[in-house]
Amino acid sequence: MGKFVNSIVEFYEFCEENEVKYVDFRFTDIKGVWHHISYNLSAVSKDMLADGIPFDGSSIDAWQPINESDMILKPDVPTAFMDPFTADSTIIVICDVYDIYKNELYEKCPRSIAKKALQHLKESGIGDEVYFGPENEFFIFDDVKIKDDVNSAFYQVDSSEGGWNDSTDFIDDLNTGHRPRIKGGYFPVQPIDSMVDLRAEMMQVLEEVGLEVMLGHHEVAQAQGEIGVKYGDIIEAADNVQKYKYVVKMVAHLNGKTATFMPKPLMGDNGNGMHCHQSIWKNGKNIFYKEGEYANLSDEARHYIGGVFKHAQAVSAFTNPSTNSYKRLIPGFEAPSILTYSSQNRSASCRIPYGAGEASTRVEMRFPDSSACPYLAFAAMLLAGLDGIKNKYEPVGPMNEDLFELSLAEIRKKGIPQMPHTLREALEALIADNEFLQPVMSDMFIDTYQNYKFESQVWPDESRPTAFEFKSTYSC
Repeated sequence: MGKFVNSIVEFYEFCEENEVKYVDFRFTDIKGVWHHISYNLSAVSKDMLADGIPFDGSSIDAWQPINESDMILKPDVPTAFMDPFTADSTIIVICDVYDIYKNELYEKCPRSIAKKALQHLKESGIGDEVYFGPENEFFIFDDVKIKDDVNSAFYQVDSSEGGWNDSTDFIDDLNTGHRPRIKGGYFPVQPIDSMVDLRAEMMQVLEEVGLEVMLGHHEVAQAQGEIGVKYGDIIEAADNVQKYKYVVKMVAHLNGKTATFMPKPLMGDNGNGMHCHQSIWKNGKNIFYKEGEYANLSDEARHYIGGVFKHAQAVSAFTNPSTNSYKRLIPGFEAPSILTYSSQNRSASCRIPYGAGEASTRVEMRFPDSSACPYLAFAAMLLAGLDGIKNKYEPVGPMNEDLFELSLAEIRKKGIPQMPHTLREALEALIADNEFLQPVMSDMFIDTYQNYKFESQVWPDESRPTAFEFKSTYSC
């Protein structure tokens, strides 16, 4: 779908037509979380839209020190769209963050980093546009409970679709017994698929906020769904992920449910991925396409894959940035950790989707997940891929067998590299291998990012005993 406004003049005209009362300015932090500040429309001047809005950068995790806290939100006016959930008419505008101390886009702003990555692509001469088509999976639960104390910890999620409810006496309803079961959720109709109407509402609201929605369906796991939206350029695609997650969570919330994009909330069932379709174009031509080659892939496409794989350990610090991410990256759950490529093979880390011509030829990286900040994840993959094209890195493959069936010994014998097994491994790889990122990501940002992830994810996770450890170790 097209933009709602293209200029500041059109912005005010659109606000008048829609009787807007509030303007909600949003930006993305280093984790990928949206933050916002709302103004009365009457207080939003043309100068404010052109020059920016001041805010306190020291109150955002891993950003500015308190003695240099003043920063500016720079509204990207053509991103404006109506908030479908507020009681009063509110328009949302996505912003970049500007550093007043260096007079440039803020080096820790994920959206600004993605913009710099696009500029780096253009300056490289390899291409002038890069398209991403992320596929964000999610779970819809009826209830979630979490406890994390010094002497006890537990979580419990519930869904009427869960096989664990086969013998439950529901207070307000009968137990019908119609459930997808473990790995049984792919494409069943109602009543097994209990989320048809909820997904339809999500799809309608996504269209309202400017996304072009193509499809929606139940995913493989119990209580899991996916909605397919059209690809976009690197910035548009990342903006759309933020809008997508907002809409899915809010529609679920307003229907008395809770939605999560957590990579692995259920043990033994499929997790949530963010498969990323990617292609680079130059002068209106898809440089990833070469008719007659394997899966119609050009040398540039193959070397792009080679670059992502070469730096995959470091890239995963951005594409799989939570400790929970690595509970998903295990064989057998459509979350490939083996770094090879293959046409149509979903057990490979890079799948080449079936496509007959130039427009549809692309690579699909299947290891990223939705705990990633989309701007950083897309930028990291692009930068690794460009390094691969520059240095002509060759990926392992193609491999067409079911890679989930390979033993660890067979993987090693075949010399196939793997994704890291923990976030710690990924962050240590980022420390050692980050030169490919430095045309866009500063040393200060990379240092801040890895330190923040260690402090907020790795060390707290490693210091906590788990229920499984009590089960396996208590009686030793």
